[in-house]
Order: sequence, then structure tokens, then C-alpha cells
Amino acid sequence: MDLGIDGRLALVTGAAGEIGKESAIALARDGARLLLTDADSNDLAEAAKEIETATGAEVWRSVADLTKQSDANALAAKGAEHGGVDICVHAAGITGAKGDPLELGDTDYEDAWATDFMSAVRIARAVVPTMVDRRWGRIVYVASENAVQSYADEMPYNVAKAALVNFTKGTAQVYAPKGVLINVVSPAFIETDMTDGMMEERADELGVSVPDAIESFLAEERPHLVLKRRGRPPEVAAVIAFLCSEQASFVVGSNYRVDGGAVLAMNT
Repeated sequence: MDLGIDGRLALVTGAAGEIGKESAIALARDGARLLLTDADSNDLAEAAKEIETATGAEVWRSVADLTKQSDANALAAKGAEHGGVDICVHAAGITGAKGDPLELGDTDYEDAWATDFMSAVRIARAVVPTMVDRRWGRIVYVASENAVQSYADEMPYNVAKAALVNFTKGTAQVYAPKGVLINVVSPAFIETDMTDGMMEERADELGVSVPDAIESFLAEERPHLVLKRRGRPPEVAAVIAFLCSEQASFVVGSNYRVDGGAVLAMNT
């Protein structure tokens, strides 16, 4: 499928993470140029090298802390040096504090809110105006199954991702008539460093192997994930790339689940 994005400049946040990196690769393979960002310069440099090797794409990178509007604005300015940002995949995020939702402190909630929700607002403020001027743009946010299926010990993350889905719907209504299509992808239990850590911790607690920990987790905690495995980052990236494309020209404010069936509800 021709995505129709040859020569477009794609800003990918959280590019050192598995989903961000694979999304960058998917876009580059269809001709997009890349501006990559992450909070850690070493991780970002390593990811950029891997992406360049895999795709041969034009790749620029810039370290940014997206809890600051000034850093988001700097990314937009960096993009302007290369013709302006056409596409933004916002994959930056943190898991946040875990525990009893009423025993967690204000800072626990505020940290997740600042990174998992407000960073999305900041990046949109920075890049959407240029997209509006061109009457073409794509933004895809990475949310989570937690946005609609709440897990009691992950409440800071839950509420931030729920807000992100709501923000997507609202901003899409405003900016789609101006040529900017905004959508969100909600993965579940993907093979990432985050779920690796979760499963290694579970394996230690139960005194079992990591594969056994994954199997028991699926049976006990994700009974509706009918494929009975973790998802793979390229499986998420393929959906993200589609939403960034000309082929998704009638998709507005949608929440695409890439969750192996983990969320059983039919709506949202």
C-alpha cells in the first residue's frame, strides 16, 4: 500500500522506545523523512543509527523534555529548518507510579499527567499551526488499553491516557476541517522494555520463568486477549503508519485498539 507520504517530515517522540522506533521505521520505508526526539541523548543516538541503517532515510534528532512547552516549540523550530513538520507520532510516555489509588500522592498523579497527557497538548500547540497553514497534517498519539479499561494499581497512568483519548476526539473535531487529522492508537501488552520489566518482576515474585509469568499473567489479568501472546511493536507501528497516511483521509478522532482483544467493550 502506498501511504502517500514520500518526502513528508515526520516528528516521532519517544523515538528510543520500541513503538516509537518501529513507527519511525515504518514511515521511513514509505519515504518519510524523520525528526526523532527522546529525553535521553544516548538512547536517541542509538535508535537513530538503527533506523538509518534499517531504512537509509534522512534522519535528524533532537533531545527534548516534553514536560516543557519551550522544548516542544524547539522541536517545531527544528522541523521548520527541514521544511516543517507534516506528521507527528507522539509515543513519549511513562508508566508512572503504581499502588493503591488513594495512597498515591499528588506528585505521583502530577508526574504521569505532565508526561502522558500534557506533553501531547504541548506538542500539538507546537506543530499544528504549520499543518493548518498547509491544510495537511497528521497527528497520531499513543495511548493504551488503560484509557478505557482501568487497572486499580495503575491509576495515574489510567487517568492520563483516558484524558489523551478525550483530547484526541475534541481536537480532531476542531482541526479536521482545517486539514489536520488527529487520531490515537491504544496498544495492549506489547513486547517493550516496560512489559519486559513487568514480567521479570512477576517471574521473581512467583519463582517461575518469564514465559511462565507471561502465560499466567494472560490467564489471570488479560483473559480477553485471545491471541494469548504479547503484541509486537511492528504490529502497532503498522496501524500508526496507516493513520499518518493519505489512505486514512476519512479517519477523524478515532481510537484504534491494537490489543489482541484485551478490551472487550465495544465502544470508545
